[in-house]
Amino acid sequence: MRISVMEVFYGYGISSTLYLQTHYGHAQSWFTFVSTMADLRTTFLYFFPIWFHLQSAVGVKLVWVAVVGDWLNLVLKWLMFGERPYWWVKETLYYGNLTVPQIKQFPMTCETGPGSPSGHAMGSAGVYYAMVTSLLTILQECDPLKRWCLHGLLWALFWGVQVCVSLSRVFIAAHFPHQVIAGVVSGIAVAKAFNRVSWIYSASLKSYVHTILCLVFIALGLYALLDAASIDPYWSLMKAQKWCIQPEWVHLDTTPFAGLLRNTGALFGLGLSLHLPIHGELQKNRNCGNSAIYRLTCTAATLPLLSLLDSFKPPTSTHALFYALSFCKSATVPLTTIRFVPYCISTLANVYHRMKSY
Repeated sequence: MRISVMEVFYGYGISSTLYLQTHYGHAQSWFTFVSTMADLRTTFLYFFPIWFHLQSAVGVKLVWVAVVGDWLNLVLKWLMFGERPYWWVKETLYYGNLTVPQIKQFPMTCETGPGSPSGHAMGSAGVYYAMVTSLLTILQECDPLKRWCLHGLLWALFWGVQVCVSLSRVFIAAHFPHQVIAGVVSGIAVAKAFNRVSWIYSASLKSYVHTILCLVFIALGLYALLDAASIDPYWSLMKAQKWCIQPEWVHLDTTPFAGLLRNTGALFGLGLSLHLPIHGELQKNRNCGNSAIYRLTCTAATLPLLSLLDSFKPPTSTHALFYALSFCKSATVPLTTIRFVPYCISTLANVYHRMKSY
């Protein structure tokens, strides 16, 4: 039997997963937690609102890095046809007459898209790289010794997070090691590119809409090309449904188009939020109230509100409805962060000052 180079990579990957599951099974809850935190939801629900209220330009950059990075991940996955460990080990002839390794599956294992590169690793690397480099820019005014220490600490944190995310994805059998390495490298490349881009901070609403349409139409065009070449773009979904040991672990929101619409919804919401007319009291608070108290109050009010919003799960009975509601739900996140919460805080502050003046 002739074995391809990729099958050798996959075989070593299965050995890595088996080793982690055998020797570090007690760390299952930690690996699951890390995979959950590496999801882009964490960026939109936590990192973005915190950064936007403290340093708005960094918040804007995080959304662009997350959205464009995840779109690129979708394109690369459709082009690279990467397998995933949990289904490859069930179908391969690599082991011949040898015993096929028995790897465990978990609720987060059954991702439905192709496996290469890892979306979690790519998203985490891109977002954390953007945050670390932004922090280092802000800390340029520190004295040399303190700056050197902070550089070392932040980069150690960055690589520690990437190692943990990569190991977690291999542990739960969602990815092979070479796929998470490719994800980390790709994510850093996307973040580096956006560190050199300045037009996103002054982009018009028209530019946001044009960017979103461009991302969607390129994805649809690639989908059509694959379909015309008699390649089912959703081949990986069928494998997930076939080999996942628990049907309820296969989620519609892990499909490629679900991620595309969720992310473009966030980008549209950001563009819309930044270009809506500003209410008078909100403008007054922005002009006079860039104080730490105002910013921290907005942050503290936004986080629980977004968590409540995230608890709403669009119905999956109709795919078109699910995708539409996912887009709208994601668009609501920046609107809540940038407009709704600051407006409410400004209104309450205005009422308080009026009552105090009586």
